[in-house]
Amino acid sequence: MTVLKNGVPQPNEWVRVADDAALPEGAKAIVSLERWQADRETLRQRNAAIGVSLKSDQSPLLLADDLAHISLVALEFPKFTDGRAFSYARVLRDRLDYRGEIRAFGQVLRDQYLFMLRCGIDTIEPPAEKRVDGYAEALKEFSVFYQPTNDDRETALRLRHGLDKNAESAAA
Repeated sequence: MTVLKNGVPQPNEWVRVADDAALPEGAKAIVSLERWQADRETLRQRNAAIGVSLKSDQSPLLLADDLAHISLVALEFPKFTDGRAFSYARVLRDRLDYRGEIRAFGQVLRDQYLFMLRCGIDTIEPPAEKRVDGYAEALKEFSVFYQPTNDDRETALRLRHGLDKNAESAAA
């Protein structure tokens, strides 16, 4: 399976591992939150990177004390009307200062891709039946935004009033 990073297809270096399956030796593995909580100490001592997958009803705050040991957090988008993972990405980046990879999976739509990146998501797993070339085009559709995020893109308020980033936050 291919993943997209900034609109560019990349090979997927991560393996999803079921709760009852053995971890692949030396491979980057993604486990469920439940498995992480049950096997935390063993997983921390692995010689390969570990990722944790969160369902849409599982807050990243459940991982707050463990993020230094987790290389990837995968956030589920179970349907296009469920936007909790957008907020979870912001919580990871802004409140928890997580600098590892954040990945979106599930119903990852082309029209939402740009906003996923703006919220702090690094990579996406597009659905298998989707053409990935349209996702890169989605990144070019907007050049100015109303909402400031952690991607430091110009906002309409900053451009209109010549504000720096700190002044914009105070004015909003």
